[in-house]
Amino acid sequence: MLDGIIIGGGVIGGMIARELTAYGARVAIAEKANDVAMGATRANSAIVHAGFDAKEGTLKARFNVRGSQMMESVCAALGVKYKRNGSLVVGFSEEDRATLAELKARGEKNGVKELVLLDREQILKLEPNIGDGVTCALRAGTGAIVCPYELCVAAIGNAMDNGAELYLNFEVSAIERTDKGYLVHAADGRTLKGGFVVNCAGVYSDRIAAMIGDTSFTVIPRRGEYMLLDKAAGGIITHTVFRCPSKMGKGILVSPTVDGNLLLGPTAENIEDKTDVRTTPEGLARVRLQAGEQVKNIDFSKGITSFAGLRSVGSTGDFIIGVAAPRFIHAAGIESPGLSSAPAIAEYVRELLIKEGVALAKRADFDPHRAPMHAFAYMTSEEKNAVIEKDPAYAHVICRCETVSEGEILAALRQNPKPHDVDGVKRRTRSGMGRCQGGFCTPYITELIAKELGVDETEVTKFGGNSRMNIGYTKK
Repeated sequence: MLDGIIIGGGVIGGMIARELTAYGARVAIAEKANDVAMGATRANSAIVHAGFDAKEGTLKARFNVRGSQMMESVCAALGVKYKRNGSLVVGFSEEDRATLAELKARGEKNGVKELVLLDREQILKLEPNIGDGVTCALRAGTGAIVCPYELCVAAIGNAMDNGAELYLNFEVSAIERTDKGYLVHAADGRTLKGGFVVNCAGVYSDRIAAMIGDTSFTVIPRRGEYMLLDKAAGGIITHTVFRCPSKMGKGILVSPTVDGNLLLGPTAENIEDKTDVRTTPEGLARVRLQAGEQVKNIDFSKGITSFAGLRSVGSTGDFIIGVAAPRFIHAAGIESPGLSSAPAIAEYVRELLIKEGVALAKRADFDPHRAPMHAFAYMTSEEKNAVIEKDPAYAHVICRCETVSEGEILAALRQNPKPHDVDGVKRRTRSGMGRCQGGFCTPYITELIAKELGVDETEVTKFGGNSRMNIGYTKK
């Protein structure tokens, strides 16, 4: 029997798993998809928010500020790229200027440092390509960027390296309370037994709650559409540029990524379908329009892909984190700033479980460190030669756009949590994320996956299910 079961393999579930493993809990992560990081973690803005936006006294404010303070050291331990580039919230009117002053005051109450109001002349010294209509801005020096799915994969991998278990394609269908804890049943007949449960199921967290009779909240999927531009467009700005927030969120942003691309978006549309991640002509047109108002000279012809993600908007207006039943914890409704808050939420869940009587104590043998997953492209020539001498597979570059070697892909296929499809390899190594979007490297990656998993190439999928890369042979 496990000490506990974490439902959901996103960044929240991953950080909680790592935290609890560090405190001696034997936990399993139950994830409904074919890989981890497949929900909101897969498609979001990748921002570590400073913490000025959330209303003072809320869980969002508390965990955003604490999580932002923790994030740099967490990323360093996990070998995850992190950059403190600062953020600018820009305004276009006197009304916006007043809103920015309110955000600054709120942020200071929340404990956020390095908040400064700027006029247009000061903004232009920082960002010469700021939009012509921008008149004022709030600068947050502690704002940062990170790769959310890289952080999730690393956190879950580190938890697994320290004893955690991962169950993929485990779609929870029922939960039973027992005298010793809980039975968590999957739709395919598998069952996990654990002393406690943590519900981190994202947009499905209200359905998980209902399985124990808790209907106190609902979760609305909020679809956000994004555009990603090539690295050739990435140097147009250095800060993450927001516009004054509305009731639907922080609006369209323009931001560099930790890998050098330029990210635009998201839109915000409440929908009913918890699986609808379509992009639309109207949504992407809105992204282009508003991004161009905030930052000028964006070369939209450098777009290499577009995508959409779903945020988990809880009906309470705040994160829903607390005890729902004996040793059953909700970590639900984790919308923005959920990524920023993830390390702090993990701490808090641990504290709640201790109050629930779960015996947790810091492990002396816990190893918090993990090697970077995609480091070859950033090495010096001398470092690359040393790696190749040890393993010649690193001399064979598979993905030319991102300089990803065969050695890195094989390492990813053998490292926790092991990918089982092409997109899983992509998230770990960046192979297929460049200008050609996998046009060159995908056949080679498919072949490597088949060999490593011991399956036929026609069985390799893009993202699980029936998404097969090949349907048959033209000759063999």
